[in-house]
Amino acid sequence: MLAFTPIMEALALQLPISVEDYLEGEDNSDLRHEYIDGFVRAMAGESRPHNEIALALASALRQHTRGGRCRTYMENVKVFPLSGALNLFYYPDVMVTCDDRDRDNRYCRYPKLLIEVSSNSTAEKDRGEKLLAYLQNETLEEYVIVAQDRPEVAVHRRSNNWGREELQGFDAALELRSIGLTLTLREIYEGVLS
Repeated sequence: MLAFTPIMEALALQLPISVEDYLEGEDNSDLRHEYIDGFVRAMAGESRPHNEIALALASALRQHTRGGRCRTYMENVKVFPLSGALNLFYYPDVMVTCDDRDRDNRYCRYPKLLIEVSSNSTAEKDRGEKLLAYLQNETLEEYVIVAQDRPEVAVHRRSNNWGREELQGFDAALELRSIGLTLTLREIYEGVLS
């Protein structure tokens, strides 16, 4: 765990670390950390409902994109969403990239679709900090926030000038236009809330 030391020191002392130290530390860590322009933030553990919803989404997306050029990732692959001055690394719950430039084994830089499963403790960050960061990405077409405790989904689309579209109830349908897939909220929450 020697390579993890820079992250542990940075967390303990609240000192900035380099992107290289962060990535090296994450490669050798059992815990996940987000990187916010030099500072690391340990990620909270997830609940079973969170995991089941993310798995349902990732499974449907993986099945839909199989055999094509798009790739689906879940929870343990970072996204490096900006090309501007800030260095940010997040772990989206589900991500789809269709860009041949995404070749790094540790993160994607060119996502097409990002999904966060939001709880009471993460809702503010998902709807604020992450929304602002994700929407600056040049290749992102949709950002979806799925509530963990109720059948409710918010969709932000580039084609809609990033306006917020809200879906509620098990019969509502989530249309993922970026990859041509529609799922009902009943499918997303099956076995969790239904």
